[in-house]
Amino acid sequence: MKITVLMGGASAERNVSLASGIRIVLALRSRGHDVTAFDPSKGLIDQREQERLATSAVGTEPPSIEALARTTGGAFLPALERMPEISGVDVVFLALHGGQGEDGTLQALLDMAHVKYTGSGHLASALAMDKDLSKKLFRTAGVQTADWLMAPASVEEIERALKYPVVVKPSKQGSTVGLTVVKQREQLEPAITEAWRYDDEVMIEQFIPGRELTVGILGDRALPVGEIKPVHEIYDYECKYTTGMALEEFPAKLSPDQTSRIKQQALAAFRALKLRGYARIDFRLSESDDGEGESGFYCLEANTLPGMTELSLIPQGAAAAGMSFPELCEEIVQSVQR
Repeated sequence: MKITVLMGGASAERNVSLASGIRIVLALRSRGHDVTAFDPSKGLIDQREQERLATSAVGTEPPSIEALARTTGGAFLPALERMPEISGVDVVFLALHGGQGEDGTLQALLDMAHVKYTGSGHLASALAMDKDLSKKLFRTAGVQTADWLMAPASVEEIERALKYPVVVKPSKQGSTVGLTVVKQREQLEPAITEAWRYDDEVMIEQFIPGRELTVGILGDRALPVGEIKPVHEIYDYECKYTTGMALEEFPAKLSPDQTSRIKQQALAAFRALKLRGYARIDFRLSESDDGEGESGFYCLEANTLPGMTELSLIPQGAAAAGMSFPELCEEIVQSVQR
């Protein structure tokens, strides 16, 4: 099969995308596919650059906004049907994270060009990227999520509705980029200002202390539940992409009933956003009851193009289900053909 892997891009998650993409390229080639690596911000990725990426680390911090502004941008023209790297393939594998690669913009262009691609469609991608809309749909579907407000909101309103600590984050961003845990009033304004740097909408969300859990969805089934134990207070960018900064356990140590309930909640969230193919749904398990009551699980967000790096979670969930990384990539590709 002829496959183009789209990776890189110009979002704050560019480095993560490159690390995900090169693993996917190598995995699909190991399955016998004819694979091209393409960066929508810079064009075709040659063999020498692919070899460099294959031995590079993500890094402990995302690229700066200034560095991202220096990327060329615009390699994706509206006339995608005239690009041989896109039009002449069986499937485009989307390994982009954040920005226009994950928010439905690219998916809409590919739909108009009649190009098959992995992951969710343009509407579902847009819904999942917008955390405010996602949480509203979660609640409609009976999936519990933490209380939240959208900026601008007064300090008094935030303290009355949410209390400290709160999580301040860009509404349409991933990998905890621009995210701050605010524990006292004087930290609030700087945190909101930081989040504004990455998005024009900022969410202030109730902080849920407890265990960090994740459920990968592949097709119509939930993969084994994982628990993340980061070195830092939260599972931030450094912990996600630096070896030794987090312990991931698959399967998570949960009771059979807890495991069943969180998987049901993950599938309900997946369906509420009209997702398809694969995704990762993240949760907190409240310390207050440790999941013994229905109030225990809080859905944080859905990731429509989850990381596929060596340290990423959905490959670990697949491995716990007995599936190698090349097999995971193969199943994602084959799901597009069905």
